[in-house]
Amino acid sequence: MNDELTALQRTHTWTLVPPHSAQNLVCSKWVFPIKQHANGSIERYKARLVAKGFNQLEGINYTETFSPVAKHVTIRILLSIAVQNDWHISQLDVTNAFLHGHLTEEVFMTQSPGFEDPQKPNYVCKLHRSLYGLKQAPRAWYEELHDALLSLGFQTSAADTSFFLKIDSSATFIFIYVDDIVLIGNNPSYCTQLISQLGSQFAIKDLGHLHYFLGIEVHRTAPSLFLSQTKYTTDLLSKTDMLDAKPFPSPATTAKLVLDSGELLSNPTSYRSIVGFLQYLTWTRPDISYSVNQVCQFLHAPTTTHLTAVKRILRYLKATPDYGLPIHKGKPHLTAFCDADWAGDPNDRRSTTGSCKFLGANLISWSAKKQTTVARSSTEAEYRALATTTPCFLEPSTLISLRQHLSHCTRCQPHFSLPDKAH
Repeated sequence: MNDELTALQRTHTWTLVPPHSAQNLVCSKWVFPIKQHANGSIERYKARLVAKGFNQLEGINYTETFSPVAKHVTIRILLSIAVQNDWHISQLDVTNAFLHGHLTEEVFMTQSPGFEDPQKPNYVCKLHRSLYGLKQAPRAWYEELHDALLSLGFQTSAADTSFFLKIDSSATFIFIYVDDIVLIGNNPSYCTQLISQLGSQFAIKDLGHLHYFLGIEVHRTAPSLFLSQTKYTTDLLSKTDMLDAKPFPSPATTAKLVLDSGELLSNPTSYRSIVGFLQYLTWTRPDISYSVNQVCQFLHAPTTTHLTAVKRILRYLKATPDYGLPIHKGKPHLTAFCDADWAGDPNDRRSTTGSCKFLGANLISWSAKKQTTVARSSTEAEYRALATTTPCFLEPSTLISLRQHLSHCTRCQPHFSLPDKAH
């Protein structure tokens, strides 16, 4: 706690001012997270002073918000390219990242509990820098890092605002997930120099080769990379009391889930929480994407039947905790596969599109999603799946042929169209 307060004082995070009735005061509190290694051992204990952002008022304490979160597809593509070319991959951590952001709004906060100024116990803190818990804190931090990277010659990707690249005599890529940074480059000496340059502006800590990122374990061998969420899976099974459950060889049955089957759960919060955990687990587990997609459709009114389906997924995870996503070397060509059922949902008779995209031999994107309207034939359902999956992969001549069919098909044309150009 003393270290945290020292860091706050060193960066001049606030100034003590007299309280006023016109101030919308934001409360503060201490949180004590425990940072763990991938094997579950404790890395370090942390103490952090955070603001209770739910006390903020829009237009008074904050205006715009934004959280720098790199897209999962971006991360998988970059890791595939890095493995293909044997590039350097390192992981960076920014100590008290949000404290580097400057506030443009007036925010007043109570003094830290237990560490009030004895000379001014009734004064409040006028914040000059962002603090964890404030709604605009991630945006303020992103703006500081964004400006620093631009000054070093990086550019922001038009497809992903949390992805930065610099290509000159060497190729260097950075993607950001809030305050976690992954650096990829084909010139290790320049990567070391870049870390030093960033360290002069921020409290950067080089964690070495990428090994544990956002709950994802990264195991690298000479020819490949393996991403898994074994610890995350084990923690989920422990939270749901399913560690001793009987394992199942598949995540779902062939039976479709129906909206009003079973009895409504008296406490649906637990159901929603578990499904939220499962959604994040699909980051490295495409094998449960369809099953998770099914149980996500009943979050508004889950029943005992839906909960049974969730437990079936958990029992499958009990049997396969070490499954993950391999990344191998291979020819870096793009391929895509898609399929669709017809009127497969018994509740609204909409079809479900399933798709997956590969960069070489590496799976980089997958999806299981219901179509927006009811398809009136199996052909229409398949064309919808094709149109959703492949515009960025198809040759212009193929797009033209497909568009011509859709423009003349009386069953397909009223419902959807393809873009004029493949970007």
